[in-house]
Amino acid sequence: MASTKDDIATGVLQALDKADSILTNEVFPEAKTLDIKAALDRLGGRSMITYETLERDEYLLETEAEQIAANGSHEARVFEALRQAVEGLTVADLEKAVGDKQVTKLGQGKAFREKWIAKTSDGKFKAVAETITDTTRQQLLDIQKSRTYPDAKVIAELRKRKLIRLQKVVNFRVVKGAKFALEITKEETDLTVEMLASGAWKTATFKPYNFNALGADQNAGALHPLNKVRQEFRQIFFEMGFEEMPTDKFVESGFWNFDTLFVPQQHPARDLQDTFYISDPVKADPPRATDANDTKDYKQYWDNVRQVHETGKFDSIGYRYPWSPDESLKLVLRTHTTAISSAMLHRLAAKKGPDGRPPPARYFSIDRVFRNESVDATHLAEFHQVEGVIADYGLTLGGLMEFMKIFFDKMGLEDLMFKPAYNPYTEPSMEIFSFHKGLNKLVEIGNSGMFRPEMLESMGLPRDMRVYGWGLSLERPTMIKYGISNIRELLGHKVDLNFIKKNPAVRLDKN
Repeated sequence: MASTKDDIATGVLQALDKADSILTNEVFPEAKTLDIKAALDRLGGRSMITYETLERDEYLLETEAEQIAANGSHEARVFEALRQAVEGLTVADLEKAVGDKQVTKLGQGKAFREKWIAKTSDGKFKAVAETITDTTRQQLLDIQKSRTYPDAKVIAELRKRKLIRLQKVVNFRVVKGAKFALEITKEETDLTVEMLASGAWKTATFKPYNFNALGADQNAGALHPLNKVRQEFRQIFFEMGFEEMPTDKFVESGFWNFDTLFVPQQHPARDLQDTFYISDPVKADPPRATDANDTKDYKQYWDNVRQVHETGKFDSIGYRYPWSPDESLKLVLRTHTTAISSAMLHRLAAKKGPDGRPPPARYFSIDRVFRNESVDATHLAEFHQVEGVIADYGLTLGGLMEFMKIFFDKMGLEDLMFKPAYNPYTEPSMEIFSFHKGLNKLVEIGNSGMFRPEMLESMGLPRDMRVYGWGLSLERPTMIKYGISNIRELLGHKVDLNFIKKNPAVRLDKN
């Protein structure tokens, strides 16, 4: 049995045999648009016909509008009921006369505004107009007849009242092609061994290649937008001579996550409301060497950190509180990648350059961190932190500001402004702002500072070595680049997989 598309294709040829051109909605009023187009493409590919697509907007009446077209508008029905009751009607009697409580309620207000009815001194409603014109009904009847209306304001008002809906109608005008015929020649799609052996290929008609076809979906993998922007950041860091830090430790001890960074054990960031604590196991082992090449004295480092917190050391007076080893060994989901920076700087202290001192170094990391925060449009309990540190001799705050301008300029962020800030492990500290042209205001894009001497000297770094540190989130620039307003559409279980597959690569350019 022939398919619907085959029937349409045959019908098109038969109709064209009797006319120079046809309109498909007249010949096939019940057929689906996709079936018609498929049949036309099949005939067009054989040059049997040519066609053009005609589109127009039609307005259809909703159920309520059909009732108005048949029985009159709500206000007209209220007026007619009151006109027949010469002495007027109460609200209850009016509802009975109209026969519909909702129609009475809506029509009553409109009839009042049109001054068709009025309220008498005894509280009844009474018709006061001699005659009326039911404009709404006439408009709907005109639309029902022609599927359109010349006055755009009327259309807008009826759509606002949800009386009509827009429907796009697709039609095709078809004319004969260069190879028009009443029969569709069978086209071979493959050259087979049998055809070669029998010689049938000599008289066979082969289907031409359709170079405009999109082809089958290969279901290829795709990088997440965060990974695309992450790669751009990594390229910037590599161009500037940075080494990537290992970031595979999502779980850290309080020692590396807080204490080595001079964050006191009473700091609000260490509360359950801000940090995820691990329940099994609860505690980590004290810091120790992880391989034979690690020659650092971890016991001395542990003692230095404890003294810096409790009584002060390296010219610092400390926080002056009883430091708890148990608190320091509690396991947490890392709240920042600065814990990794601290471990890398500790390793750097053991290295010896040509002059017998630790050599300059540049490190960066981009990975996931965790905060015990409420989830909303701009916050998640997990996000990605972009962090960089530079360790060298003779560094100054002015040098950090200049470096920040160079670094962010590579992302297309110019006109930076700096604001003094407080971080437990950097002094001085600065928040970094840039003017956002789209929002027409300054927005914070990162945080920075120079690591405190008591933090660095505890590791064994020389007193004249300085360290720049700065960080920003990966999600904010990604949301800006891809036009995303809700972070939950970027990361998490609610992300649309089509969004990940179809979005292009992004470049951190100035445009």
